[in-house]
Amino acid sequence: MLESKTEYKCEDVKPYDSNTGKKEQITKMFDAISTQYDLMNRAMTMGADIIWRKKAINSLKPFAPKLLLDVATGTGDFAIEAYNRLSLDKVIGVDISENMLQVGREKIEKLGHKDQIELQVGDSMNLSFESYKFDAVTVAFGVRNYESLEKGISEMYRVLKYGGNLIILEMSRPYKIVKPLYFVYTKFIISIIASLFSKDTKAYHYLPDSIDAFPEGKEMIALLRHCGFANVKYRRFTFGVCAFYLAQK
Repeated sequence: MLESKTEYKCEDVKPYDSNTGKKEQITKMFDAISTQYDLMNRAMTMGADIIWRKKAINSLKPFAPKLLLDVATGTGDFAIEAYNRLSLDKVIGVDISENMLQVGREKIEKLGHKDQIELQVGDSMNLSFESYKFDAVTVAFGVRNYESLEKGISEMYRVLKYGGNLIILEMSRPYKIVKPLYFVYTKFIISIIASLFSKDTKAYHYLPDSIDAFPEGKEMIALLRHCGFANVKYRRFTFGVCAFYLAQK
C-alpha cells in the first residue's frame, strides 16, 4: 500500500467531539440512528438516493461481475439493489455498525436472499479479505466517514482483481446556481427533519459539515489514480448534489 502523503479535511470532521477517534464516533452514530436511517435517507433526498444507486449499479452491467464487495454497506440497500440488478453469484457487505447490519439482515431475510447476500462487521481501513478476491467493490455514501481516505481506497484496490471495478457514490457540493437553496436545506430543513425522526440530531449536523470538507472532482480523481486506479470516470447527479466515480484496477 502506498505511503500516505496527503491529509484531507473530511478526516477531521467528526459527529460529536475531538476527544475520540473518528471510527469510534462513526460507529456510535450509526448504531444510534440505525432504525431511522432508511426513513431519513428517503426523506432527506426525497427518494433521489434510490435513483442514484440504480444508475451507479447499472454502470457495472457491461463488466458482468460475479462477486461483489459493498463497503460501508449500512442497512444493505446498495448490496440488495446490486444483487437484484446484476447477475451476481454473491454479495458481501461490510460495515462497522452492528446495529445497521442487523437492520439490513432483517430486510435480506424477508427478501429470501440470505444465502446470496452476506452482511458482516468489517473495518474499511483493514478489510479482512485476501487480495485480488472481488470482481467489483462499491461504497455508497460511506467514504466521507473514513478515518483515512487514502488507506480506505487503497484497501479497496487491494481486494479487487486486476481488471475489477470500483464504484464510489457520495454526496457532494451542488452547482453554484442551486447553492443558496442547498445551504438553507442542509443547515435548517435537514435539522428539522432529523428532530422529527431521530434523537441523535448531531448525526445530521455532521452530514453537511462532512460534505463541505470532502474532496471531489479533480481532487478525488487524483487520489484514485494515486492509489493505483485507472480509467476513472466521474459524473454528478441532481444539480451536482451526488457524485459518482467509476474506476478500474
